[in-house]
Amino acid sequence: MSSDDTPDDGEETGDVRGRIEQEADRAVSQFDEGIVDLLAWVLDTDTRARIYVSLRQNPESTSDEISAATGLYPSTVREALAELHDEGTVTRKKRESDGAGNNPYEYSAIPPSELVNNIVEDVQAELNTVFNLDDHLDENNDSVSDSEPVTISVDDADDEDEREDE
Repeated sequence: MSSDDTPDDGEETGDVRGRIEQEADRAVSQFDEGIVDLLAWVLDTDTRARIYVSLRQNPESTSDEISAATGLYPSTVREALAELHDEGTVTRKKRESDGAGNNPYEYSAIPPSELVNNIVEDVQAELNTVFNLDDHLDENNDSVSDSEPVTISVDDADDEDEREDE
């Protein structure tokens, strides 16, 4: 600072830049947490959602790399990856190596559009059950409706791009 206790331009610029960077980091962190919260609903747990986001950011990661990126315990990551792989939410392949030894699996997450398409039928069925709840609860009603008034359709981003080109 100068002798009159006012910050010089260099200090002021550095301070402003630091505050901007802090706010940007905070915004990214809150954005990521919002995504994780939404995906936790889709993928059943916060842990699985964090792994999915990590794999979308860093495809072809090993379980150890995912553990380091998410801060989750390695055993927790391995267990969740096994479940996600069994469900088809993540893919895996052996990492190629020039040397001898154990080649770990590399994992990648399916695109979000596929993730949504995988859950649409389940959500649609549940919504239709709620919609027809009175029919299911009315034991005297012999004509339980099998109608499915709720229909969910999902357009792929590629399909939307093609429509815009027309």
